[in-house]
Amino acid sequence: MRIGPALLAAVVSAHAGTLVQAEETNPATELEAPTVEVVGTTPLPGIGIPVDQVPANVQAITGATMKNEQASTLPEYLERNLGSVSFTDGQANPFQPDLNFRGFTGSPLLGTPQGISAFMDGVRINEAFGDTINWDLIPQSAISTVTLMPGSNPVFGLNTLGGAVSVNTKSGREYPGASVEGSWGSWKRQNAQAEFGGSKGPWDFYVTGNYLDENGWRDHSESQLQQLFSKIGYQTSDFDADLSYSYADNTLNGTQASPLSLLAAGRQLAYTYPDTTTNRLNFINLRLSKVLTRDQILAGNVYYRKLQVGNFNSNTSDDFTGGACPPDCPAANVQSATDQATYGGTVQFSLLRALAGFENKLTIGTSYDHGDTRFTQAQQNAVFTSDRNTIGVDDFVVNTDVKGTNTYTGLFATDTFSFNEITHLTLSGRYNRASVSVRDQTGTTPDLNGDNLFVRFNPAAGLNYNPSKALNTYVTYNEGMRAPTPMELTCANPLAPCTLPNAFLSDPPLKPVISKTFELGTRGMLAAKTSYNASLFRTDLRDDIQFITASASNTAGYFQNVGKTRRQGLELGLQQGFDKLSVRAAYSYIDATYQTSFTENSPNNSSANASGDIQVNSGDRIPGIPRHNFKLRADYAFKPTLSAGVNLVYASSQFARGDENNKDANGAVPGYTVVNLDGRWNVTDQLQFFAKVTNLFNRNYETFGILGENFFRGPGFTYDAATAGPEQFRSPGAPRGIWVGVRYEFDKKGAARPATDEN
Repeated sequence: MRIGPALLAAVVSAHAGTLVQAEETNPATELEAPTVEVVGTTPLPGIGIPVDQVPANVQAITGATMKNEQASTLPEYLERNLGSVSFTDGQANPFQPDLNFRGFTGSPLLGTPQGISAFMDGVRINEAFGDTINWDLIPQSAISTVTLMPGSNPVFGLNTLGGAVSVNTKSGREYPGASVEGSWGSWKRQNAQAEFGGSKGPWDFYVTGNYLDENGWRDHSESQLQQLFSKIGYQTSDFDADLSYSYADNTLNGTQASPLSLLAAGRQLAYTYPDTTTNRLNFINLRLSKVLTRDQILAGNVYYRKLQVGNFNSNTSDDFTGGACPPDCPAANVQSATDQATYGGTVQFSLLRALAGFENKLTIGTSYDHGDTRFTQAQQNAVFTSDRNTIGVDDFVVNTDVKGTNTYTGLFATDTFSFNEITHLTLSGRYNRASVSVRDQTGTTPDLNGDNLFVRFNPAAGLNYNPSKALNTYVTYNEGMRAPTPMELTCANPLAPCTLPNAFLSDPPLKPVISKTFELGTRGMLAAKTSYNASLFRTDLRDDIQFITASASNTAGYFQNVGKTRRQGLELGLQQGFDKLSVRAAYSYIDATYQTSFTENSPNNSSANASGDIQVNSGDRIPGIPRHNFKLRADYAFKPTLSAGVNLVYASSQFARGDENNKDANGAVPGYTVVNLDGRWNVTDQLQFFAKVTNLFNRNYETFGILGENFFRGPGFTYDAATAGPEQFRSPGAPRGIWVGVRYEFDKKGAARPATDEN
């Protein structure tokens, strides 16, 4: 289905009639509001907890602040502004990034070890087959608030090893009115967006659509996004119901990391192509809340999520010997299809009643998530053109066809007990039961069949002591778990490595990963416009999972438990406001290391032995994680109608994948500093022009590295197996980009209204 710009026209044409916002409010809907005074500490949006009672360095933002900077994606905004967040652009596609937080990853790429859980309106959106997070499926224009919860908070369930991202969407009651906007700029990007919301009596509605088309800055990296989000709500003083629907039809082309020799010739050049991902989403969520009494709230949701993912990947062949093609060919195309349906729900009960005369907030709940996945993969012999395109020479042959079923159930509770106004104790826990089954559909690989059950109770405890507004302190300990996914369990045999779609991936009859996090911190308001935060943290993982490559070209491998790993560090933040200027800064130090020695196959590492193995020792740094990260943001209002912002991002060096022993002769991927600009001009109360510049000084930098074998050392970077050899491959960051746009806003009656940031 292709809806394109017509979708936007339909959204705008719906703007009609006189709407009156109802005066009734429901305390269970406060997280839909356009400000962040409380944060959600449970998966399902319900009662909020004041930030100073949360024993963690929780970071919360609004959709309005994201709009202010014109960030293209949620990960882009988080990477530029929030502490301990870094960004890996391994696919050279801005809508398929790896988001790294405290050394843990939330990625759309199958096989990347996932350590972050993600929620949208209380629904876990880590995909069933590989725990991946498809950032392109989150409709950015629909975001009301985002909370980044650090640590292994067990209440958020599976995969919360290093943190959880919780997104709450807009409602028509909190975001009335209509707007349209368009932007144009570098790489032929065209973006059109519209939104409309309102309420009448107890009813409210909200709808937004987004259409984006661009060529991408690297060769063969074009993308098209079509997103629609709608919500209908019914609210009284003691009842709230929201029925939302999300649709996406996205086509994303990426470009693999390139060897240094090819990057030197042209940073836009593709190593091989095409590499295409298509995402088709239909997602329905019904959320209900009922205020039973003044101190009792019952909330729940049920959802159905249908996602179809297609992948087409171009690869060099590990089996090429120089014979006749076919069957002996230098290239291979891999085509996969992932068809998954997930459904489930959550019920939670909140009791705000005093306990023994002391203020107390208790929430207990249960959740159920079921996923059915059909995964097929086929391979085709191919040859390379002079510019490294892969042309198939025969038919695709299916080599993998599996059904995966995962059923996750959980019982959770969290209680915040206030001894007085300055001392608060939080106790939490969750019982997880994860059942994962895999069934081969080809009839030729029965060893894939298996049933796996993972059960564990994860506890948490935290204490807040806030003697003054200038000094809020906390200490916390929590535990989390990640169960191996169906995708990983199909790729766990060292004797039968698999080719995985999209990236460099991994796993065997695997043990669950267990995380244990300790955090100590402080925050406060030093003055009316001055705030700070500081924290120390350590997360230890038991039975961490590592992808072990089984080919020089990194196209095949398997997953393995590698023992203990550790992420520990320091976070510092400062926000300062002046008359016309506001400044915020965030610094993080992340020391991510292996704590158990193991042997890994890495034939492209210069320190590998004759068998291609390297020895990884306790204390070696985990690749892909910069130790130092710094963000600086400054906004200046020249006058009420004209403002601008500058954003600086610094990330230190990181080791490349395949260099887990930190001894490869290529060394680390260098660090980088990037500066971005944005500005807004309200010509009238209704009309706004905006612009942004990314990578202002047009710096050359890389965000990702991996060791591989370069097969394109012939004349003009053509295929030549005889001269193939190891190189460090890197993913370059985008050069300078410039975009301009216009936005027009209407009031609820069709007349114009001010173009403010809080719409």
